[in-house]
Amino acid sequence: MPDILHDFPIAAEPGRVFEALCSPAGLNAWWTLAAEGEPGVGQRYRLYFGPGYDWVGVMRRHQPGREAEWEITEADADWRGTRVGFRLRPEGGATQVEFYHTGWPGVNSHYRTSCFCWAMYLRLLKRHIETGEVVEYQRRLDV
Repeated sequence: MPDILHDFPIAAEPGRVFEALCSPAGLNAWWTLAAEGEPGVGQRYRLYFGPGYDWVGVMRRHQPGREAEWEITEADADWRGTRVGFRLRPEGGATQVEFYHTGWPGVNSHYRTSCFCWAMYLRLLKRHIETGEVVEYQRRLDV
């Protein structure tokens, strides 16, 4: 099974990065249109991206400031059962982020598109945390 992996630094402490990853307001600033959920193992997150894209992830890993992971339980067929996660570690006054999206059923056009989209969204995560920038949802893959 292919995976999507991205490693990058964010000029902020791990706690700030973790908040942007696990709070609905944080997720809405860089990824989702409307998220709902409470951090904690076994907690259900609604990940809404617009009509036809009202997905659910169940938090499988939750270590504040260190790690977060969701198993995608309701989504397009390619995403169902995959795991989206982040490992964080402090490094020289910043946070090193190890992102993964594992368990893809195969390399197809949806996988290839998602590789690109994740790179774009993770860039917005970094910009949001470092500068406070929030890009309008409809323009997030254009900038």
